[in-house]
Amino acid sequence: MRDANTERVIAEPAAPPRYGLELLAVLGVSYGLSGLTALLSFLRSQIVIQKGLGFSKVATAPIKSGSNTVHYQYLDILDQIASILSGLAPAFLAVVLLMRSPAGRGLGIGLHRLGPREIGVGLGFAGLIGIPGLGLVYVARELGLNAEIVVTSFPDVWYRIPTLLLEAFQQGIGEEVVVCAFVLTRLSQLGWTNSRALAFESVLRGSYHLYQGFGGFAGNAIMGLLFGWWFQRTKRVWPLIIAHAVIDAVSFIGYIYLHDRVSWI
Repeated sequence: MRDANTERVIAEPAAPPRYGLELLAVLGVSYGLSGLTALLSFLRSQIVIQKGLGFSKVATAPIKSGSNTVHYQYLDILDQIASILSGLAPAFLAVVLLMRSPAGRGLGIGLHRLGPREIGVGLGFAGLIGIPGLGLVYVARELGLNAEIVVTSFPDVWYRIPTLLLEAFQQGIGEEVVVCAFVLTRLSQLGWTNSRALAFESVLRGSYHLYQGFGGFAGNAIMGLLFGWWFQRTKRVWPLIIAHAVIDAVSFIGYIYLHDRVSWI
């Protein structure tokens, strides 16, 4: 008769990682779904409106803000904070999933990696992408390939600039952690070649900007190629977050002060 105390405990085999399902899940609650809705918006502008994107207006940072009444401003501020935290949630999920596998660690996401070198490279990327991107917006708008971009409709309240700066960093963190670090890491773990993964990441980044028109898609796809290429070789994401946040911050604040003075902005 076998003694239960002497039985060998057989460990259950570890479940294989489900990187593909993780990738679909994260994209399904973030930029993958945004790409689908942007595509539908693009098709609607071409088929239903008929006049095309050049005759429509779209908002790139559709932050809904309350009234200027002081009594409600603090509720409005809490709404903005909740919206920003909601935008950061997919990036947080992506980081948690990445940290579960050895290949997902060491991506330069930790705050201890945020130093002068990372900031300098990020500012360089911002200039490299932002200045030509502004020219592309102008050309696409003049050719009727882009919608008239309403960068922000935030009312003139005392917390407008701080909120827009936080929104810029939220978009930088969200897109670069999810679309760049997470997507490229998981595709590599699934056996994709660097060039194939880079093409997917670039098209994905362009897809959720399709609501802006062809120019928005092309400009962001090119940005995706450059940022993705950099990440694949360095595994450093902070410079990309900084560059993206600076580009968005300049766009938001520049629009506030220039859209009534420059005809194509």
